[in-house]
Amino acid sequence: MDGFVEAPRIDVEGARTLAESQFGFRAESVVSLPSYCDSAFKLVGDAGETRALKIANPSWRDDRLLAEIAVLNHLCAAGAPAPKPLAANDGSELAVFEKDGRRLRARMFTWLDGALWADEPGLGNAFREKAGRFFGRLDASLQELGYVEALDRPYEWDLQQALRVRDRVNSVDDAGRRALVEGLFDRFEAAVAPVLSALPRQVIHGDGNEYNLLVRDGEVCGLLDFGDLAFAPKVCELAIVAAYAALSAPDPLAAVADILRGYHEVNALEEREAALVFDLARTRLTVSVVMAAWQSRKAPDNDYIGVTTGPAWRVLERWNGLHPTLATAHLRAALGWEPHPRAASVRAAIARAKPAPLAAELTGPRLVFEMDPGGAEAADPDGGFSGDLFARMAQRGARIGLGRYNEPRRCYVGPNFQKPDESPRTLHIGVDLFLPPGTPLCAPFDAVVHSFADNAAPYDYGPTILLRHQLEDVVFYSLHGHLSRDSLEGLTVGQAVAKGQPFARVGSTEVNGGWPPHLHFQLIVDALDRQGDFPGVVVVGERDVWLSLCPDPNLVLRLDEPVSIPRGRPAVELARLRRAHLGPMLSLSYQQPLKIVRGKGARLYDEDGGSYLDMVNNVCHVGHCHPRVVAAAQRQIAALNTNTRYLHDHLVVYALRLTDLLPEPLRVCFFTCTGSEANDLALRMARAHTGGGDMVCLEGAYHGHTHQLIGVSPYKHDGPGGQGRPGHVHAAPMPDSYRGPYKRADPECGRKYADHVAEACAAANRSGRRLAALICEPMLGCGGQIEPPPGFLRQAFAHARAAGGVCVADEVQIGFGRVGSHMWAFEAQGAVPDIVTLGKPIGNGHPLAAVVTTPEIAASFDNGMEYFNTFGGNPVSCAVGLAALDVIRDEGLQERALRVGGFLKQGLEALARDHALIGDVRGSGLFLGVELVRDRQTLEPADREADRVVNRMRERGVLLSTDGPLRNVIKIKPPLVFSQADAQEALAKLDDTFRELGKA
Repeated sequence: MDGFVEAPRIDVEGARTLAESQFGFRAESVVSLPSYCDSAFKLVGDAGETRALKIANPSWRDDRLLAEIAVLNHLCAAGAPAPKPLAANDGSELAVFEKDGRRLRARMFTWLDGALWADEPGLGNAFREKAGRFFGRLDASLQELGYVEALDRPYEWDLQQALRVRDRVNSVDDAGRRALVEGLFDRFEAAVAPVLSALPRQVIHGDGNEYNLLVRDGEVCGLLDFGDLAFAPKVCELAIVAAYAALSAPDPLAAVADILRGYHEVNALEEREAALVFDLARTRLTVSVVMAAWQSRKAPDNDYIGVTTGPAWRVLERWNGLHPTLATAHLRAALGWEPHPRAASVRAAIARAKPAPLAAELTGPRLVFEMDPGGAEAADPDGGFSGDLFARMAQRGARIGLGRYNEPRRCYVGPNFQKPDESPRTLHIGVDLFLPPGTPLCAPFDAVVHSFADNAAPYDYGPTILLRHQLEDVVFYSLHGHLSRDSLEGLTVGQAVAKGQPFARVGSTEVNGGWPPHLHFQLIVDALDRQGDFPGVVVVGERDVWLSLCPDPNLVLRLDEPVSIPRGRPAVELARLRRAHLGPMLSLSYQQPLKIVRGKGARLYDEDGGSYLDMVNNVCHVGHCHPRVVAAAQRQIAALNTNTRYLHDHLVVYALRLTDLLPEPLRVCFFTCTGSEANDLALRMARAHTGGGDMVCLEGAYHGHTHQLIGVSPYKHDGPGGQGRPGHVHAAPMPDSYRGPYKRADPECGRKYADHVAEACAAANRSGRRLAALICEPMLGCGGQIEPPPGFLRQAFAHARAAGGVCVADEVQIGFGRVGSHMWAFEAQGAVPDIVTLGKPIGNGHPLAAVVTTPEIAASFDNGMEYFNTFGGNPVSCAVGLAALDVIRDEGLQERALRVGGFLKQGLEALARDHALIGDVRGSGLFLGVELVRDRQTLEPADREADRVVNRMRERGVLLSTDGPLRNVIKIKPPLVFSQADAQEALAKLDDTFRELGKA
């Protein structure tokens, strides 16, 4: 169909009449379907049966239409999800009729149920792999048909015939876009078509687009249309599907890789086929935008013609600067192949050769610097090389310093290294040789100058020279960066440089971006047509590709030191070993677990330099690795660490500091290592003081992992694997004023929930038993970040005391100023407990916890049995605890929690007004909860959506988690150094995430 032929003009009533007269199908409803050259309809009969009716474009030949029917019959016989052709009343496969003087042909098919791929935007890489496998299996079945002459015909949508539409480029109005597609047609003609013509051909579907593929329950369930069948190279099928998959993906090339991976899994590709996928995908989009422009002029009222035009232009423009060899390297990596096909031969040739030293200093003592997030030089994960490197080298007697290859470095994050919309390029793919400025540099092998550049603006990192080498029949390159400017004087492209000949000198600090003078040395397999500006740092997620393109420079340097950063075990292997040797119940956060190697302030860093805003780690209360806390631990552990049978100032001083922060009469401290130990000890004290044995807790509560504490933790004993509530434990309803029976609008809400505590206490004292304690968190964490209504805790404590019990406040998660308004959450309720337990934030991550009680309860506990905890209250723990208290006071962290938490809560409430999925925002200070619901009236919990939000935020660099009995509450409890700027970042990313979820 070379010329444009208008689609048959059949209206809904005409289709209804045609279906009954030609196929005997009586349609109760008829819906017109979009099509760019045919007329198509969905028909539903009086018994609910559904059919598709298609009236072919007059330009189609009968043998072509009959071939399509034969293909569909073949697929249906093989069990493939394809529309089944249905015979006309006279038994023929084509119903021929005339309309407006034109001979038309109609066909009827069974209907396939499913949503269009285009209408399911939430489907990601897993679905794309499924789509790839679907088309791989489809092509395997189509291959059985052999040669089909009717499908081997001139057709502009046949990808191998892409040049047939080149003369329509002038239909594209924008001059820049015309130039872009002209260049892509040139590329196809010169580099693709000659290779494509020699590849295996077969029948292919030819139009696996997002308006053709059907989806049900996240699975591919069929194809709507087979009107673009062609006898063409198999790889064209794959490229077409990949091209359309790229349109809606955040990373179009990754989408192509997903399709490729799935297809290859079930229908193996040859290397020469895979080498064309990127170019063919671009060509398909080129044909699409040109045809849309041309056809839109012919039929301006047909909206379907340009349905993919906008996304197609965006992908083409994004791919315009992507070298095909680099793109193909990414696709090869997705198949598990060596990304660059020449990489192995280059490595082997260099390994067999004898290179000359780059500098005389290489033969002397050397010092390796570690700049990865967990390395010695990365105390500030976002900092650069410090200026004292040469002093340290001199101290160690080193003539040269080495910066490592394959090393992720956070110092490369920022506007000097990538555009705002680009992923951070942090992986260093060369070796740094720290040498005095002016040090002569020699060529490692015979070479010619391939290219050079003086990189002076906007970020001055000095001249770069790229040398071209040939060993045996293998060509490769070496890059030499941060050179002195006089290294370029008299230099010409093509100039010969002999092995061992000096050709450049190390530049000064001014041409090293302000860093200490050094040579950046890098090996390159393929220069990718670049001239002196080859990247030296790349995106960590593209590691395999770039390490193939840029082999380890130690192939040339031949140094004993590990100039390539040693890689730890991959995350997948670590997870497997954890399950095998640490118990399968030891859970990991996120669908893709993180391997964290460093923390600072409110941020965590993974082994690849990824930065994460930590909004859930309430353990590191004053910030990860706070220097004052770290220094206190280092000082004390270097002096003494022992048990508490000896006198030491730290233990007593810490007890005094801690009790000064608590109200009377909480004056006696007992130290433990964990919050679970503290709560367990508190219940022992309660029993000793009251003589009772029964306990009252709150539903949804969690207090620890010992046997006794599981009993008072409904979150555990009523959850998976739990054995239910023990007979001596009584649970009162959680004071949840959003989801519970009493709502926050009721001024008596707190009293009503407290009355249930009174009922539980009364139950504990029945049948001759006695209440020992009420234990509760003043704000419930695992219960779903529940802030009790005003007055609840004070009245609940009164009921417990009236029943003869003592009151235990579990502040393990929420103490030390987290709630902002007060140092302790029980104070915000106007209550004072008899026992308070402390943990988690008390030592900023160090194993330290405490029980603080009254002198009377302490005296009851002193019954002759010694309390001794080997490590509880040891000098190091107490030094850490004191330092944490100093930081809370000196940095005003309680006040900060109030101020920043208030700002964050207001922002979350604003998000709730925009996103119906947010049912409730609650909490105080930096202890907040966001409950997600599918319906604000029924409060149906949105647990799956909460999980998706948390995992998507992790991808965006923000760490959150879910909790609550229904797993639908996003909990927020960051280190108290969390700033207003951090809150703004989190709110913006949450807004984006909820918007994505709303579209899915």
